[in-house]
Amino acid sequence: MGSSESDILKRVRKIEIKTRGLSNEIFAGKYHTAFKGRGMSFAEVREYRIGDDVRDIDWNVTARSRTPHIKIYEEERELTMMLVVDVSGSGAFGSTEQTKRSVITEIAAVLAFSAAQTGDKVGCIFFSDKVEKFIPPKKGRSHILMIIRSLIEFTPSSDGTALSEAVRYLTNVNKKRCTAFILSDFIVPKGDMTPLEDALKIATSRHDLVAIRVSDPRDKALPDVGIIEMRDAESGQKVWVDSSSAAVRDYFARYWLEREQSIDTLLKHNRIDTADVTTDADYVAELIKLFKQR
Repeated sequence: MGSSESDILKRVRKIEIKTRGLSNEIFAGKYHTAFKGRGMSFAEVREYRIGDDVRDIDWNVTARSRTPHIKIYEEERELTMMLVVDVSGSGAFGSTEQTKRSVITEIAAVLAFSAAQTGDKVGCIFFSDKVEKFIPPKKGRSHILMIIRSLIEFTPSSDGTALSEAVRYLTNVNKKRCTAFILSDFIVPKGDMTPLEDALKIATSRHDLVAIRVSDPRDKALPDVGIIEMRDAESGQKVWVDSSSAAVRDYFARYWLEREQSIDTLLKHNRIDTADVTTDADYVAELIKLFKQR
């Protein structure tokens, strides 16, 4: 880590000032509109009236009373937001001024303050190829600041990635419906694709999942800079590559495009709303677009 206590506190304060301002000016209202009202709890039954939605009919009560009855729902007074945060080795990469991890930290802070302003609880799951840390949902500014501090100073015990583990944990730890933001570069190993598909199928039937994919321009395109040594941030494997070869650059681009498309297909299949953010662009516009499309 290497950061002193005062450095960490300064970074927490800097992120709070920036992201709390964004929450106040832009996101609180949009977050409320996009996500409030999605948590509905059963309140009572009453007799069916003409114009009622037939999908709300309670068939058990109808059978017992021999008169059509429907279920009445009410909006839950508060929602729970879960931040599912990728802390694996690839997050440390950044070819611009910011790493993927620092952008993820800022977005997580914006979302957390937006939820806090509407009185919702916020919890956090940090994951690599396992669940590294769980922060149970709570309300309040001090709790949000603790989450931001944890995001800044946390060092994972593993560099690998297994998103399926985090999604499974989310389902097991939250019995009530929640809104969960998965913040990751979604660089998913091939061996985790099937487990992830299974985990998402279960999680989306119980929770409202949103994917925020944070990538770097160099994830997708290799620069023409001659022979370079490349290291996989997660496996540690090193390889020498001739980046001046058009065939090598083309292979690299096609490889990433295929991986990206397989993740896109998986997310769309499970009807998960997605925002794509890059380290060299402003994430605000992408978040606003995400909130508007809901």
